[in-house]
Amino acid sequence: MTSPPKRRPLLFLDVDGPLLPFGGEPEEYPRFRHPGADPGGNPLLSRLDPRHGARLAGLGCDLVWATTWMDDANDCLAPLLGLPRLPVLDWPDAPDRNTALHAKTRAVVAHAAGRPFVWADDEITPADRAWVTSHHPGAAHLHRVDPRRGLTDGDYATIAAWLDDRSPRER
Repeated sequence: MTSPPKRRPLLFLDVDGPLLPFGGEPEEYPRFRHPGADPGGNPLLSRLDPRHGARLAGLGCDLVWATTWMDDANDCLAPLLGLPRLPVLDWPDAPDRNTALHAKTRAVVAHAAGRPFVWADDEITPADRAWVTSHHPGAAHLHRVDPRRGLTDGDYATIAAWLDDRSPRER
């Protein structure tokens, strides 16, 4: 009897902060041109490094948008990054005021349904880490990204190393 194939880990990806850095002086950020982007659209889009698409696709995981952009991430960002439409994490509009958890935390764990996952976000707290540790039966890596810098080479290296230890080998 053969066991079912091992499913790839998930990567829950926030946009504002990880892909669109903010919080610093405007002149700190590199500017990227995106042919086809709406010039009157979101001014932060010029901070979207198109190389993120290939880097994310090459991580060996299944990507999920975990952002307030919701499906707008598929309509606006995915084409600029060269990514296909991705699943979108759905979470409650209003955070639970009785807890210090991020509004996304419970939804991330529910969506993962036991699968190993990385959550890359700029708002992860110790409360989120503790809750995931006690409520998620699989491996999880909550990776806090500095919103002033966005995803860096170091972030990618850390995430890739964690995923590499958990991804099924394709032979």
